[in-house]
Amino acid sequence: MLSLARSLVLKKRITTTLAKAKELRPFIEKAVTKAKKGTLASRRLLISDLHDTEVAEILVKEIAPSFKERAGGYTRIVKLPRRNHDAAFMALIEFVK
Repeated sequence: MLSLARSLVLKKRITTTLAKAKELRPFIEKAVTKAKKGTLASRRLLISDLHDTEVAEILVKEIAPSFKERAGGYTRIVKLPRRNHDAAFMALIEFVK
């Protein structure tokens, strides 16, 4: 799940299975809430959660400021057609603008 979270922060939108998107959503929502605080303690918590200082800085400096007025619901999951070779349910998860 950490690699999915990193990819979402770096690319702002990713395509994955529906189950993985649903599992990723609460994790990334909590990370954005921590990033909105912008304190040193919240940055350290983000780094320990994500295991990546670059991704934590992107969350704090780029993504969190755009959600200052928003109380929650930072991500959106859009269902896509099933994958051909194994018929897995697919989804697009992205940050709301």
